Amino acid sequence: MSAVVWITEGTWPACVDAALGRAAPGEEIVLLYVRDDTVAETAHGAFAGLLGRGRPERDPGHRIEGLSESAARHLLDAAARRLGRPARQVLTHGRTEREVVEEATGADLLICARDGDRSRLGPHSLGPATRFVVDHAPCPVLLVWPEEAPSTELPPPPPPHR
Repeated sequence: MSAVVWITEGTWPACVDAALGRAAPGEEIVLLYVRDDTVAETAHGAFAGLLGRGRPERDPGHRIEGLSESAARHLLDAAARRLGRPARQVLTHGRTEREVVEEATGADLLICARDGDRSRLGPHSLGPATRFVVDHAPCPVLLVWPEEAPSTELPPPPPPHR
């Protein structure tokens, strides 16, 4: 079995813990982080549009890319430490949802977490990228709550009007 664990800010500990509970010793675990290029691309475009292209060394997009890469490596290292067993770390960039689906090709399991409104049950507990991944993953998906799931009990009805 091979499991891909989608690492994202705020929800990765629950995903790593789920992998620990599901993967047998010796089974491959892949820790995947997808770096979103949107902010760096916006900075590149703003720099080119506002200040021209004469001094590319001053383009803030390069600094943002470097900081993003460093933060991603830090997060992957933290996930690997929590996992406490060998795992392959994959850092890629692009459209997050498509990169996750691509990396899950050939895997036996994809582990990801709810990343939307987690205060109540329902479809809004998934953000757009996670919804796409759940809908299009080429393998089974284990979808975990990053914290305790909300109650399934319905709230009491409102008092009758008088």
